[in-house]
Amino acid sequence: MCESKSTHQSVLLFESIHALNIQENGIYIDATFGRGGHSRAILAKLSTKGTLLAIDKDPEAIAVGQKLAQQDKRFSIIHAPISNLEKIAADMGWMNQVHGILFDLGVSSPQLDSPERGFSFLHPGPLDMRMDCKSGQSAAEWLAQAEEGEISDILKKYGEERYAQRIARAITNARNTQELINTQQLAQIISQANPSWEKKKHPATRSFQAIRIFINRELEELYDALEQAKSVLAVGGHLAIISFHSLEDRIIKQFFKKNSQNENTYLPSYLPITENQQQSPIFRVLGKPIVPNLDETTHNPRSRSAKLRIAQKVACNSP
Repeated sequence: MCESKSTHQSVLLFESIHALNIQENGIYIDATFGRGGHSRAILAKLSTKGTLLAIDKDPEAIAVGQKLAQQDKRFSIIHAPISNLEKIAADMGWMNQVHGILFDLGVSSPQLDSPERGFSFLHPGPLDMRMDCKSGQSAAEWLAQAEEGEISDILKKYGEERYAQRIARAITNARNTQELINTQQLAQIISQANPSWEKKKHPATRSFQAIRIFINRELEELYDALEQAKSVLAVGGHLAIISFHSLEDRIIKQFFKKNSQNENTYLPSYLPITENQQQSPIFRVLGKPIVPNLDETTHNPRSRSAKLRIAQKVACNSP
């Protein structure tokens, strides 16, 4: 059951709201509602003519958002993955009209702190790890049938786990004698298979991250949503993205780089290029990545790895 009672502290709250450069009558999308901290801060800056739409795939987040929608007519929320961004905007008639989009990626504190969700190795719970626990394959279901090589590849690709092959073998060996259904059960198997524990990091951290990212298709969803944002934002609109690990940040950094420079820059000078073939950059990157200050990391240690990147749309996306 998707249910938790933990509270959530919005990371880089002031910085991300400032990054959106909010116009009081504008249209905004909080693409990862969570528990609504960023959405409430956006609403505080909107006039009665402003509009905010939130998206989330977690049913518990949707329940919180629906209560907010009942209290504030400027706000609405849709149960969907971020890869539905373009379809949602098109259905609203908002293509190339949205003034700002915010992504706050990763797992929220309520999800991590609720054993029932299966994200944490610190407390015993069902081996689930789905953002939307009512759809898709759970971690337990995948681990029960995945080949050793597939598990190893996932741990390497999404967790950058040095001992992926050793851990994958331990998992497949263990499931021959016991059904893998519990988070601490899996954490213990991984810990015993990991020969070199990192200082101040649980030995199952990278593996749990990898499995969670794979189960929820987090990186694929992010890539699709970023591409769609090009057609959703209005010219002049701001895109603000908070990431929490290097794999996410790498995708965002590469996306900004690709779309904030003329792709013809690297073509040989002797190639003839017509005026129609010349493409203007779609985004302008606004400053360097922003990270939490000491005060925030002290009060919310989970914010330590956060990084905020910001860009402004400066030209229409080519069809």
